[in-house]
Amino acid sequence: MNAITRQELAELDAPLVSFSLNGREVSGRATETLLQVAKREGVEIPHLCFKEGMEAVGNCRSCMVEINGERVLAPSCCRAPTAGMKVVTDSERAVASQKLVLELLLSDMPEKEYTRNNEVDQWASKIGVGKPRFEARKQVRQDLSHPAIAVNLDACIQCTRCLRACRDEQVNDVIGLAFRGDHAKIVFDMDDAMGASTCVACGECVQACPTGALMPAREAALTVPDKQVESVCPYCGVGCQLTYNVKDDKILFVEGRDGPSNHGRLCVKGRYGFDYAHHPHRLTVPLIRRADAPKTGDFSMDPDRVMDIFREASWEEALEFAGGKLAAIRDEHGKKSLAGFGSAKGSNEEAYLFQKLVRTGFGSNNVDHCTRLCHASSVVALLEGIGSGGVSNPVMDVTKAEVVVIIGANPTVNHPVAATWIKNAVQNGTKLLILDPRRSDLTRMAHRHLQFKPDTDVPMLNAMMNVIVTEGLVNEEFIASRTIGYEELRKNVAGYTPELMAPICGIDADTLRYVARLYATSKSSMILWGMGVSQHVHGTDNARCLIALALMTGQIGRPGTGLHPLRGQNNVQGASDAGLIPMMFPDYQHVTNPVVRATFEKAWNVPEGSLDAQPGLTVVEVMHAIKKGGIRGMYVQGENPAMSDPDANHARESLAALDHLVVQDIFLTETAYLADVILPASAFPEKDGSFTNTDRLVQMGRKAINPPGDARQDLWIIQQIAQRMGCDWHYNHVSEVFDEMRHTMPSIGGITWDRLEREHSVTYPCLKEGDPGQSVVFVDSFPNESGRARFVPADIIPANERPDTEYPLVLITGRQLEHWHTGSMTRRATVLDAIEPDPVALVHPLDLADMGGKPGDIVTIESRRGHVALYARADESSPRGAVFVPFCYYEAAINKLTNAALDPFAKIPEFKYCAIRVSLGGIPPVQNSYGGGKALENSIALDKA
Repeated sequence: MNAITRQELAELDAPLVSFSLNGREVSGRATETLLQVAKREGVEIPHLCFKEGMEAVGNCRSCMVEINGERVLAPSCCRAPTAGMKVVTDSERAVASQKLVLELLLSDMPEKEYTRNNEVDQWASKIGVGKPRFEARKQVRQDLSHPAIAVNLDACIQCTRCLRACRDEQVNDVIGLAFRGDHAKIVFDMDDAMGASTCVACGECVQACPTGALMPAREAALTVPDKQVESVCPYCGVGCQLTYNVKDDKILFVEGRDGPSNHGRLCVKGRYGFDYAHHPHRLTVPLIRRADAPKTGDFSMDPDRVMDIFREASWEEALEFAGGKLAAIRDEHGKKSLAGFGSAKGSNEEAYLFQKLVRTGFGSNNVDHCTRLCHASSVVALLEGIGSGGVSNPVMDVTKAEVVVIIGANPTVNHPVAATWIKNAVQNGTKLLILDPRRSDLTRMAHRHLQFKPDTDVPMLNAMMNVIVTEGLVNEEFIASRTIGYEELRKNVAGYTPELMAPICGIDADTLRYVARLYATSKSSMILWGMGVSQHVHGTDNARCLIALALMTGQIGRPGTGLHPLRGQNNVQGASDAGLIPMMFPDYQHVTNPVVRATFEKAWNVPEGSLDAQPGLTVVEVMHAIKKGGIRGMYVQGENPAMSDPDANHARESLAALDHLVVQDIFLTETAYLADVILPASAFPEKDGSFTNTDRLVQMGRKAINPPGDARQDLWIIQQIAQRMGCDWHYNHVSEVFDEMRHTMPSIGGITWDRLEREHSVTYPCLKEGDPGQSVVFVDSFPNESGRARFVPADIIPANERPDTEYPLVLITGRQLEHWHTGSMTRRATVLDAIEPDPVALVHPLDLADMGGKPGDIVTIESRRGHVALYARADESSPRGAVFVPFCYYEAAINKLTNAALDPFAKIPEFKYCAIRVSLGGIPPVQNSYGGGKALENSIALDKA
């Protein structure tokens, strides 16, 4: 079931009242408007400023109705029904008022392409308003300063739907209504051009606008689609549902859909990051490396010159070469000589088949994906402490929480739509606590911001637990009945007093005490965290502390409580669930368990004892094994370790050293550049499949367009490789793969393909057919043998590499709003590339001034592993002494600098902390041909074509 907010619960509880509507007895709730009741009863009333889900303001006056006994007409969007009320919507007086308002608005509506089929015209036509008698207002100059949104204020009727979408829904506070009388107008910030404003291009205002005053900037958005396809967003783990509008096998534009996690909202990537699928760099034929193009880790890539390195091949030749060579390596050097990297961008079915191929075709558990680089430590701690790697509560539960803790995450950048629900919760009284060395946009709404020193998560969290224990704020009943190990944890935190930890973490003792008390004593407290927690050598310990906080206070197992590691990619949860990790079969069933192995051997129809009993190598371990000669062949599907791995120079050297590298992708990525054979695959909107979001929602992604040229479906390619590795697979449809999954994965056993097609999304656990699914879990027990959660103490472990006189600063890496992961998709999306075309380093203004630099200067960042040059951006979000750099830019690949030191438990690299030095100057970053405005040029060419 979808999460229900406190406001929705109150509305459901409101009593029904009976009243008369156009002479007919009807009923409605006192929390509804007359307009809503009329719509439900099939009575149409014109309306423009009203939009479902928004605050009613009644400023357009097109919905006026007559209420018996009242002197003046009433706006039906602002009036609630009362018992015995008599309402007439079609009286002569009401209709005359409605027509006059629409005629006045119609007179101001310019006859332009962008006003075609606007809501004023639609309502005027419905109630018979003819050509307006009034003089049109003075025309206003069009504002085309923003890459995503065209501003046509000559079509604005000042309904303020855009303002409310920006202020109340997205809570970005960019749009306002300024001036008075006939000078009143919609403005952006301080009446700036939209392109110069703080607009984040979520497009909510465009989706809300009824007239075309705010429109997508691209001409294609004005084209009438020939079909609409309901699907989900291909980017972050929020899993927003959307609709693709398609014509002539091309996506024209995207609209938000009323899905459980977004309710129509989207962010800039979801709304405008779709045209990468049509980019001219798409791989359309299989490619085999030329004999005169040797591999080297030190390369300069140009996707426009693919044929300098590769030659075209038929599918039969490419598959025989790809699969045949992998099989030969396995047979000559043993089953452990191969490894496979799958993708969190692909479907559940692709992840499932890929790990099945590695385990049954390659013969080992050497399979992994990007979860190793993001939330592996969170999953390890959750499995150890709770027995499940999934989130306990959906993001939407923030609307039911009294206190929300966000630590090591920047939702407005990485999970923008989830951030809107957090902001909405704060507006409704939820206290937001931000624990982060950096200042995110959410900090402006925080009740408290604990800007602790980087790398000091454990001392800070242990100090909070010390307060909760010593002040008797623990939930003793919950601890006694539902946990084990509390006594060891209590002893461990005894020495972590706030006074002792304050100088270590940089937060004063009084603040630590206040925040601990607030979290422990609220009726419902919820913790959300990101990779600022997980990407450390002590990432597992960080997560253990968060779990302990929830357990000792009983803040889990109820709505508005719990633990939620925010997933970074659209299907990182589903890929992990499906077994795309080296130590677990699907559904987190450990490979060392003989009963589990026997179960999968039977399900997969392979010989008894044939499945590997030892955990495989993780992403970073595979790179080391290549250099040592242990791994000789690899199959990489939709992953880009040459950009995403730490110490990327070492990763590239390793990939270049392989005897045989098979890459399956949609673009010539940095990893594909090192391949021996490239297999052109399908982009997200070119396939059917299921995807699991951060809330444990299994959702349906649907094919909207066809792959270009001779590119093929990923599932077909995986099967073809499997057949050449000796696997007799014959899946005719993706639904057959899903059906096999649900019979080997108890958590989704009750979800059928037909149900997904019908309902679009179902939450797991869903154990039996017909079960509604559980959005809140751990209500009565935890999913392990004892049914109890485990406290695991943590002590201070410093970062592997600390700043010193030679490298005095700290590097923090992550994502930025407009670009996603390694940039292979978003940097080929028109709008996204136009907004953020160049690699930047976010440097504190005072640090930049101390260097003698200014914003826009080129700076060189060096670590012990390499150096990159990029543009400086003055930004106060990072503390002094720390520099933040996104890892999506090929021409300034920041992961060349990051440290490959691993968390000992989860084997996750320490991306979030390494020592660097920064100097002014350097060679300007050479723009890659899919960056620096190239996407915009290519898109314009496509539009003209």
